[in-house]
Amino acid sequence: MENNNIQNLSSEVDIRREKINNLESMGEIVYKEKFDRTHTLKDARLLEDGTKVSVAGRIVFRRVMGKFGFMQIRDLEAKIQISVGVNELDQEAYEFYKKMIDIGDFVGVDGELYTTQTGEKTVRAYKVTLLSKALRPLPEKFHGLVDQEAKYRQRYLDLVSNEEAREVFIGRSKLLAYLRKFLGENGFMEVETPIIQNAVCGASARPFYTHHNALDKDFNLRIAPETYLKQCIGAGFDRVFEVAKCFRNEGMDTQHLQEFTQVEWYASYWNFEDNIKFFTKFLKGLLIELKGDTKIEKDGVVLDFGKEEIDRLNYTEEMTKIFGFDFLAIDEPEVLKQKIVDAGLFSMAELDEYKSLSQIIDFVYKRKIRENVVQPTIIYNYPAVLIPLARRNDEDSRRIDVFQFVVMGTELCKAYSELVDPIVQRKAFEDQLKAKAQGDDEAMDLDEGFMLAMEHGMPPISGLGCGLDRLLMLIYNQPSVRDVVLFPIMR
Repeated sequence: MENNNIQNLSSEVDIRREKINNLESMGEIVYKEKFDRTHTLKDARLLEDGTKVSVAGRIVFRRVMGKFGFMQIRDLEAKIQISVGVNELDQEAYEFYKKMIDIGDFVGVDGELYTTQTGEKTVRAYKVTLLSKALRPLPEKFHGLVDQEAKYRQRYLDLVSNEEAREVFIGRSKLLAYLRKFLGENGFMEVETPIIQNAVCGASARPFYTHHNALDKDFNLRIAPETYLKQCIGAGFDRVFEVAKCFRNEGMDTQHLQEFTQVEWYASYWNFEDNIKFFTKFLKGLLIELKGDTKIEKDGVVLDFGKEEIDRLNYTEEMTKIFGFDFLAIDEPEVLKQKIVDAGLFSMAELDEYKSLSQIIDFVYKRKIRENVVQPTIIYNYPAVLIPLARRNDEDSRRIDVFQFVVMGTELCKAYSELVDPIVQRKAFEDQLKAKAQGDDEAMDLDEGFMLAMEHGMPPISGLGCGLDRLLMLIYNQPSVRDVVLFPIMR
């Protein structure tokens, strides 16, 4: 069967090549320079019958019945039916349309709008212009790509044939537009920070490295823009944000890609409670913009983001209940592991790959708390050892003023009151170096450039990071992060 498909494809390509040769021998320019379009297909569908239009798109359906036929053309947002007949086109033009134009080709159509007896908005074609010849046919006579990997590798075909994919990626564009509008209206200024950096900082992650030939020096690709955005705050920007491509050299699964997009924003004089209110407001407005409702469905579960007060869960309190002891009092990884094993929570083998306190605590949290969270929940009051860049709580320096917005076991954002005390920050970075020496390859470097900026003074700050890919997965009920990234990394 596979060989037959290959032979059929080869035969179809040969036929189309022959058509191209014939067109060129006739003096036809097969790949036109431009087409003067008066309306998009979406706009044309809204016009009254009798309106003259010039529209263009890819042919996705075609039926010829003697001296009359129909085709459908589409672009990203809409499709429209075209009627083509010998009464409107002269015989020569109609024969050209019948013999030289195929499904997959791009055409321009000059004609007049009318509505068929079945209620279908249609363009009566007075002229059909071949704009670009498709050498290969659309997949499976336009039934769409079936193979999931092929959808990711040939996204252009997925978008041609898959209505759901078109909705997702139109939605992605709308999300970015709404995000910038929302932040701009609330006093945030968009800035750009380096992707190539000389210190691994801003998150717990394994980096990618690259070599700078001109400087003969190794650099890393950024794992987060945090430290540069906070330097902007120190420089006098009141509120800043960046829609940032970030890179983490970690495992691939339905929730993770090595290259991903996140927004980070930072506001002077805010604390993390201000960010809870602001993110909740943003999320509600975004859902209304994209879906028209603050209730959405994911994997058969209706999720309600419209509550006046989102449910809260105290991280440190819940983890203390799970452990059965004061885990904040322990400062040696092996001691913590043994107590976890003694409590019957996990075996030593399950804990073996986790080297530092932060890795061990985070593993238990994800298995015992996060994966069980379904409805939108704000998780707050984290151990200080988890995030070296967060401000220590005034009542207990072992805790930090952090929150995560978690739904369906997935983290949508992480935010905190920022650490701006340079003495505490340096100590936190030194603890990171200790964790790195213990084998934690996700620990941060000591970023001296960032430390220098902090030592020159920073105001109170709260910042937030939100992964846009995961957010889109949730809003559009997609099973994998690859389904919301146009061209995901593949093996």
